[in-house]
Amino acid sequence: MNNETVYIVTDGGKRMDVFLSEVMDKTRSYIKQLNDSGAILVNGNAEKCGRVVKPGDEISVTETERDDIAEPEDIPIDVIYEDSDIAVINKRQGMSVHPGAGVHGGTLANALMHRFNNLSGVGGKVRPGIVHRLDKDTSGIIAVAKNDKAHLALSEQLGRREVQKIYLALLEGNLKCDSGEVRTFIGRSPRDRKKMAVVDSGKEAVTFYKVTERFKDNCLVEFDIKTGRTHQIRVHAKYLGHPVVGDKTYGYTKQKFRLDGQLLHAMRITFKHPSTGKSVTFTAPIPEYFEKVLDTLRKQREE
Repeated sequence: MNNETVYIVTDGGKRMDVFLSEVMDKTRSYIKQLNDSGAILVNGNAEKCGRVVKPGDEISVTETERDDIAEPEDIPIDVIYEDSDIAVINKRQGMSVHPGAGVHGGTLANALMHRFNNLSGVGGKVRPGIVHRLDKDTSGIIAVAKNDKAHLALSEQLGRREVQKIYLALLEGNLKCDSGEVRTFIGRSPRDRKKMAVVDSGKEAVTFYKVTERFKDNCLVEFDIKTGRTHQIRVHAKYLGHPVVGDKTYGYTKQKFRLDGQLLHAMRITFKHPSTGKSVTFTAPIPEYFEKVLDTLRKQREE
């Protein structure tokens, strides 16, 4: 099904693709794809992405709605725990949690559809059983709901900030304090809409941290997030001046280690079981590639 939206330019002076990426909250590459396919018209005419828009311009954008469905796929997953209500998964680095823009398979949702007979339907056909998410290149624990009652119970706990999620990350450099709190507002970066940033117009983001081990040029840190903003730990680590090692988006351009993503691991989660109401805690072991980097740093420290 096609969906046409018309945008009226009030303030000119911007490239057409820049203007649309901001009002649509989409990447410029996506806007270019739409424009190349003839889906964008400025005052009824096809224009180049670089055209500078003027006040009063009418821009029509026609998008084709795709009804993504997570089809079952036989993908191995690490199931830490399961019962009739929930499952707890140790997600590997490099796996997306569910289908989305440009991702239509190979996700955790696809694997869950194959692995379990029943999953909650609250998240629809795209996010069956998915209550919360992790970034593609962040490994670790994800709680999955097998029925709608469990899904709603976990979602309510998340909304009340009653779920404790502890992450482990290796940071560049050494934090000055052994522990502390970061309280900011996080929203879309005005410079790059694909990134998040600390901005006054964002939503409150609260992170507590504790250094567990120090090295010459790095520190191992536990993060306890009280809010669940997109890329929260990675953005706050950058805000502190010590980005996560291996972070291709928020980290250093030159990396010391050959990594496929950031050294950020969702290590532990605690919540009340949807049926029993009792507090339960689950832990996911640190991935081997993460441990290898730590072993290397420990040996260097001893030399």
